[in-house]
Amino acid sequence: MKILYYLLLAVCYPISLLPFWVHYLFADVLYLLIYHVGRYRLKVVRKNLKSAFPEKSAEELRRIEKDFYQWFCDYLAETVKLMTMSRKEMKRRMVFKNPEALDEVVASGQSVGLYLGHFCNWEWVSSIPLWVKPDTWCGQIYHPLENKAFDKLFLLIRERMDAHCIAMQDTLREIVKHHREKEPVIIGYISDQKPNWFNIHHWVDFLHHDTPVLTGAERILRKFNHAVFYLEIHRVRRGYYEAEIKFITREPQQLEEYALTTIYYQMLEESIRKAPAYWLWSHDRWSRTREEFVRRFEVVDGKVIKKQEATKKD
Repeated sequence: MKILYYLLLAVCYPISLLPFWVHYLFADVLYLLIYHVGRYRLKVVRKNLKSAFPEKSAEELRRIEKDFYQWFCDYLAETVKLMTMSRKEMKRRMVFKNPEALDEVVASGQSVGLYLGHFCNWEWVSSIPLWVKPDTWCGQIYHPLENKAFDKLFLLIRERMDAHCIAMQDTLREIVKHHREKEPVIIGYISDQKPNWFNIHHWVDFLHHDTPVLTGAERILRKFNHAVFYLEIHRVRRGYYEAEIKFITREPQQLEEYALTTIYYQMLEESIRKAPAYWLWSHDRWSRTREEFVRRFEVVDGKVIKKQEATKKD
């Protein structure tokens, strides 16, 4: 693993040092290769776009499709560039609007949960420590990669601006630690992933789909009474973003169960409809249906189990 990691570092680091115009030249070439030649996940992208926007014409969908692949290649190039970007350059290219709202909450002793999606450049959101008061502990939940070398490389990239990466399985333990130490924190939750069957507890109407959703972020936010915000990212132009911090609530425990998750998906859908090319359409988001869930599983005492297991238990 160490050998592969240092090989990756030896290749990626000098590439990262190249100016932005070279990175975007690579992105343009990559776009031709993965879209026109390799047709990377093109069937999935087309299926998702057509079902999400039934009101759009074939011409409109094809334009969004092409724009998505062009943006996705830019996202890859910008992620590599993050490895060596200066803080000054990052603050110029990723501007957070309304960070004082987070400072105000943290100063009161309350922690913050920041909802966002796989929309625009979510990797650059790790630069949020540059915009809040110094010494504020900022973290981001992530899913560790199976390949340890690639995982270590991404950790290096994502933590360059002093945001701490928290492995998904360690989320609760990390939050409990800060809670006991009475240290308010800011933690980002990318919560638009597809849950596995045993983590499905709630469904929302999202982009014309009956969609199973992750609810772990909401459970944590309610349990520890964290203030909740949504991060809406706008792509101003190539290589430049604005991230608007939008308030949801400081009293999540006062909301009905799953209300936060539903609000998050409503806000995310609004963001996507404004700029549909910038969401991760290559993800097979809607492959799990309610019909299949009802056929194969049931919920017993709040736990999802296979139906044959429920029968044996009875």
